[in-house]
Amino acid sequence: MRILGVETSCDDTGIAVLEVIESLPRGKAGETPQFRILANVVSSQIKIHREYGGVYPMLAKREHQKNLPIVLKKTLKEAECEKTDAIAVTYGPGLSPCLWTGLNFAKDLAKKWNTPLIPVDHIEAHMLTGMLTQKQSNALTFQQSNIFPAVALIVSGGHTQLVLVKNIGEYQIIGETRDDAAGECFDKTARILGLEYPGGPEIAATAAKFSISNSQFSIKLPRPMLHTKDYDFSFSGLKTAVLYDYQARPKKERESKAYIQAMAHEIQQAIIDVLVHKTMQAAEEFKTKSIVVGGGVAANESLRARLKESARGASIALLAPPPGLATDNGLMIALAGYFKYKQGAYPKNPDQIEADPNLRIA
Repeated sequence: MRILGVETSCDDTGIAVLEVIESLPRGKAGETPQFRILANVVSSQIKIHREYGGVYPMLAKREHQKNLPIVLKKTLKEAECEKTDAIAVTYGPGLSPCLWTGLNFAKDLAKKWNTPLIPVDHIEAHMLTGMLTQKQSNALTFQQSNIFPAVALIVSGGHTQLVLVKNIGEYQIIGETRDDAAGECFDKTARILGLEYPGGPEIAATAAKFSISNSQFSIKLPRPMLHTKDYDFSFSGLKTAVLYDYQARPKKERESKAYIQAMAHEIQQAIIDVLVHKTMQAAEEFKTKSIVVGGGVAANESLRARLKESARGASIALLAPPPGLATDNGLMIALAGYFKYKQGAYPKNPDQIEADPNLRIA
C-alpha cells in the first residue's frame, strides 16, 4: 500500500509517498509496522518570510498554491509512481488559508485518482513520527510494543502541549501553553537579539558558541511556571525578561557577540529547563513507560540530550523523531493517514472534510 501525504499547515509545502511494506493485523500485541520512504519533498518559504520575522498567512497561501503542483510532480517522479492507494492531508490545526489550500488541492487529487482522502491531525502526526525508528535511509519501523501509556511533549512554533497517550487514537491533553509556544518564544527572542528567522535554529547555533569559562556576562532568566502543580506552560514572561535585559544594556554591550551568545545560551536553557521538568513530572505522575517528543523544536539537540538524560535516570524510554523528520513534512501526514485508514476513520466523501484551524487532539 502506498499513501501520499500533503502538509500545508503553515509555511512548508510538503508532499511524500510512504509505502507500507508490512502491516500486521489490527490490535495484535507488539505490532511493528514497517515503512519505506519512496519520496519526501518539502518546499520551504523561510527566505520569503524572513524579512518579516514571521509567517504571513496570505503570503504563505499564495506560495502553497504555486508550490503544490511542482512539489507533487517532483514527489511522484522520485517515488516512481503515477498515483497512490490513498491520500492523507492535514486539516488542522494551523493557519486557515494554508490549510484550505492544501485540503482543496488534495480533494481535487483524490477525485481525479478515485482514491480515499484521509484528514489528519497535524499534532497527532508529529507525535506518531516520534515513534519511528530509521535504521536505513529510506526504511522506517514504527515502535508500538510496550510503550504505552506514554507522555508526549509536542513543541513547535505554534504549539507546546503535554499529551497523555494511552494508545494510538486515545489522547488526553494534560498541559499546554497559556500564551506563547516554545518555538514562538525562540522566534521572538531571536528577533530581539537581531538573529534571523526562524529563531530556534539561530538561538541553538549561537548558544553553541557560548563558553561559561570565558563569559563576561552573568545572565539569569526566569523559568516561568517551573514549580506550579500543573502541566501548563507560559513563555511570554521569558520573552519580556529578555527584552528588558537587552534594553537595559549599553548599545555597544548588547550588540557584542559575547552578550548575544550568553543570552542565547540562557534563553535555550530556560526553555529546556521548563520543558524537561514538566515532562518528567507528568511521566512520574502518570507512570508512563515512555516519553515521546515531536514538533519542530524536537530537532533541538540540547533538548533531546536533556530529555534523554532525564528519561534514562528515571528508567523511561525516550522516543524522538528521526533526524530530518521533526519539522513539518508530508511523510508524517502519510504516516498518521495510514493508521486512520486502518481504522476506517475517514469520510467516504472527500467534500465532507473541512479545515479546522483550532483543532485539538483530544
